[in-house]
Amino acid sequence: MRSYVLGFHEVDQTQVAVVGGKGAHLGALSRIDGIRVPAGFCVTTDAFLRILTEAPSMDEQLQRLSRLKQDDREQLRALSAELRRTLEGTAIPDDLAAAICRALARLGEHVACAVRSSATAEDLPTASFAGQQDTFLNVVGPAAILQHIRRCWASLFTERAVTYRLRNGFDHRKVRMAVVVQQMVFPQAAGILFTADPVTSSRKVVSLEASFGLGEALVSGRVNADVYKVRDGEVISKAVGTKQLAIHASPAGGTQEQVIEPERQQQPALTDAQVVRLAQLGRRIEAHFGRPQDIEWCLVDDDIHIVQSRPITTLFPIPTAGDGENHVYVSVGHQQMMTDAMKPLGLSLFQLTALRPMYEAGGRLFVDVTRGLASPASRAGLLEGLGKSDPLIGDALQSILGRGDFIRSLPDGGPGGAPAGGAPAPIETHPAIVDELIGHSQASLASLKRDIRMKPGSALFDFILADLQELKRLLFDPRSHQVIMAGIEASWWLNEQLQAWLGEKNAADTLTQSVPHNVTSEMGLALLDVADAIRPHPDVVAFLQHVEDEGFLDELPRLAGGREARDAIRAWLDTYGMRCVGEIDITKPRWSERPTTLVPLILGNIKNFEPGAGARRFEQGRQEAWKKEQELLERLRALPDGARKAEETKRMIDRVRTFIGYREYPKYGIVNRYFVYKQALLEEAERLVQARVLREKEDIFHLTFQELHDVLRTNQVDAQLIRQRKDTFRSYQALTPPRVLTSEGEVIAGAYRRDGLPAGALVGLAVSAGIIEGRARVILDMAEAELEAGDILVTAYTDPSWTPVFVAIKGLVTEVGGLMTHGAVIAREYGLPAVVGVEQATLRIRDGQRIRVHGTDGYVEILSS
Repeated sequence: MRSYVLGFHEVDQTQVAVVGGKGAHLGALSRIDGIRVPAGFCVTTDAFLRILTEAPSMDEQLQRLSRLKQDDREQLRALSAELRRTLEGTAIPDDLAAAICRALARLGEHVACAVRSSATAEDLPTASFAGQQDTFLNVVGPAAILQHIRRCWASLFTERAVTYRLRNGFDHRKVRMAVVVQQMVFPQAAGILFTADPVTSSRKVVSLEASFGLGEALVSGRVNADVYKVRDGEVISKAVGTKQLAIHASPAGGTQEQVIEPERQQQPALTDAQVVRLAQLGRRIEAHFGRPQDIEWCLVDDDIHIVQSRPITTLFPIPTAGDGENHVYVSVGHQQMMTDAMKPLGLSLFQLTALRPMYEAGGRLFVDVTRGLASPASRAGLLEGLGKSDPLIGDALQSILGRGDFIRSLPDGGPGGAPAGGAPAPIETHPAIVDELIGHSQASLASLKRDIRMKPGSALFDFILADLQELKRLLFDPRSHQVIMAGIEASWWLNEQLQAWLGEKNAADTLTQSVPHNVTSEMGLALLDVADAIRPHPDVVAFLQHVEDEGFLDELPRLAGGREARDAIRAWLDTYGMRCVGEIDITKPRWSERPTTLVPLILGNIKNFEPGAGARRFEQGRQEAWKKEQELLERLRALPDGARKAEETKRMIDRVRTFIGYREYPKYGIVNRYFVYKQALLEEAERLVQARVLREKEDIFHLTFQELHDVLRTNQVDAQLIRQRKDTFRSYQALTPPRVLTSEGEVIAGAYRRDGLPAGALVGLAVSAGIIEGRARVILDMAEAELEAGDILVTAYTDPSWTPVFVAIKGLVTEVGGLMTHGAVIAREYGLPAVVGVEQATLRIRDGQRIRVHGTDGYVEILSS
């Protein structure tokens, strides 16, 4: 039997589908000891569904809405207004109206009420929908309340609510609306309480905002509220705002603004004792719901009434060490140039690959650097290594140490672990070792490809676990580390010594152009050769301009020149097709799986370059490096003790050019093996689909490696777990991962400590020397990279997969990056001025603006509005 009306005492937080998020939370709040919730009831989603069936043309309008995209702004606006008119104009059936009026009579027929929307996609752990639907205050009388219930139903289709659902992936046809009718309280003060600090994300700090009158003035942003911070039962900060107006109930219904007397405008709305009491209530509510809460409260005659509580959905989750101690975590994604959320299979496999433990939070990985910071023996090396890699991380760690009370110092020689970025002393590595290391890696990969075919079912997992040990052996071979550090340290030496001796900034940037053995830069140049193979065949070029299907390679041979084009693309994919954006996540689609991703890049190369551009580009970089070398050596010889300085510099130039290219190879080795694993695992997933254990192959991406092993072993899967993981992943995609995070949930934001820059300059880290002006192309998806000669790429991050784009640009700006991350290495090799680590660059720079990139000094100027 349908229930159209339920009292709060009949509702709990499991009934979101019946009474919406707000109603479910109010029902749960009313059950907590010591929490006062104004009396009320819920008009359920069954009532809303009945109205939908009786409203004319509603089904057809919803189907039209579901077909629209977020950028169909005019159609969205018109159709949303049409749906609202339909709902507001539909009469409430007599039996439904009678049920509402009976519940209202129990409150008091002429009592003033708040009538509040409560959607099923609202106040969820992953999406709050705060402010997306309507609330009406001080509504008096049955007729007015019934009218405002219709207005709440209609507010499900405000333009802002429709757009929010589109952005967060909610189906309009599956969202339902309940309505909360609640007795009004008329407070002296009201406000919002966050049980975690919304600015720093610290879970230890309660943040509270208060103003006089109803909280509507504060929520709508019309007053400067008082702001309090509470930690461990004490007010630790207080800022009293100038409150010029308050919103109070109007005698005729609704609300009205009132000017606050001048002598009261700067009086605090609460006493410190009331603030502490509110914080204690907030903690009690948080404990009940099991996560930080955003709470609305009212103060009436020194009694606190709670009128709403919802999860805070914007907080980044905390990695769990589980020992109750203070911890400091550093983002792995900012080091790996992959800050997107990862699915469970990708996370677990990368954790199995890593040498040290990695902790998952928010779909990202973090390393615990607490011991390294605590031990004097390792602290300096850790700060130097991470600071060189990413100055914002280094500064954030320094600020934690500067507090003096979060990290407890260990005695000298304590277990600090190896310093991050630390390295053995440089060795006289023989150049032949690079070929030897690459040869070992390729032979091992060939063996893997051969042997994995004979490992079906559960045996496959044991085989992959064993092969991960082989991968680690290759990755962490001391000789491999020595080669990498030999190149990096030679680069540092050249930059430091040549600036000291000659005043030459970032000299190594030019000296490392077109070095041998750089598999990533070779990939970009090789795609220019693919363009050369296709350019002479106009039918193929025309065909590629309209390609959408991933099977297009099989269609090419029917065109003139198509066989040559197909063979060129396939040969490139044989060498580089295991790569993709975010390649450390095994679940990401590879270029071999989605070759259409490459088509815009190939077409751009055909348009922007002449034949033979790949070889010319490499030779041009080699010549520029050689000329720079000769110039520097000549200038050095003219100095006092110049012969020695020139000899040392020449030795370091040879060292950096011999070894720096290998820096890119280990990651290439990882993604090669990952693709072999992925293909084998997907074959097993196909078997599970055929056996009806899984609905689709890609479901395995939402299981950890061990969970997938268990599924293969038992032929059983928890379908609900997979659905839950998919929802969780979508919510993680909306979060921005911090560089540094503490076990209290506090996000520590570092800063660049530099003076003397032009007004309005966007500060970052200089990683590739030179100054360039051009049109900014703000691109977040490589598949949308339509570039013209002279463009400057502005994006969030660049991993090796972006290298084919680099051949077409003149400069680079990214939000994430360091001196030795892949984008920086390739920018130097291609001779592109580059600045990385520019916070919010993709928001602060608009697509099409003219900008100047100062790659030598590390900042960007916006030249046109």
